[in-house]
Amino acid sequence: MSSLAGKVALVTGASSGLGAAVARLFAGRGAQVFGVARDETRLTEVFAEVPGGRFTTGDIGIAQTCRSMVEDCVGAFGRLDILVNVAGTHRMRHTGEVTDEDWEHDLAVNLNGPFYLCRAALPHLLETGGNIVNVASIAGVEGQAYSAGYCAAKHGLVGLTRALAVEFTADRLRVNAVCPGGMLTPQVTGFTLPDGADPNLVMRVASPRGMNQPEEVASVVAFLASDDASAVHGAVYLADNGKTAG
Repeated sequence: MSSLAGKVALVTGASSGLGAAVARLFAGRGAQVFGVARDETRLTEVFAEVPGGRFTTGDIGIAQTCRSMVEDCVGAFGRLDILVNVAGTHRMRHTGEVTDEDWEHDLAVNLNGPFYLCRAALPHLLETGGNIVNVASIAGVEGQAYSAGYCAAKHGLVGLTRALAVEFTADRLRVNAVCPGGMLTPQVTGFTLPDGADPNLVMRVASPRGMNQPEEVASVVAFLASDDASAVHGAVYLADNGKTAG
């Protein structure tokens, strides 16, 4: 079990699903966790199970808000060792019906926010020799029907991960990504198909081994964030239950 004792981690999307699982697991392994999400009520419920944790609310699609989140984390705990970009949104739509606002929202949450947070966190992570774990998706390495904005953003997040890894080769900073397959989170269990969608195209994303539990993917994130993964830099880990194996 990888220890995170003495580490300070900022985790986005911490009010439910994978983000909440990461927050709980990190705290259980000794980290001080600073959670970020939009829903204060749900954050309060989650952080009742995160000993010593702190949290704030806000929209990660706004650059200044992301800077403030990082500043609040460092102000609360005095340092920052780990940034985990979990927050995301996915709504299936026929591409021809995607509005400008839909497209902008997909990119704002799934790509712009992680970039803004990475940029704000970099000075602190370079100081501590910390690391970034970006949560992308198998939609970041393959196409998915009715998901043009989501796929574009998640492919971009994989590209951002690799670009940062190359740029900071000479530094102690590590940057990696996890690409989960289907997980039993509210985003997945509550999704609806657009009218007239072909369910056979949608089911192409399913793994023959079934869905992941958030805690399973959280364990992969925890490994990458720990010193046990000191040799892992610029990696894109597929946590998809074999979906992309062949």
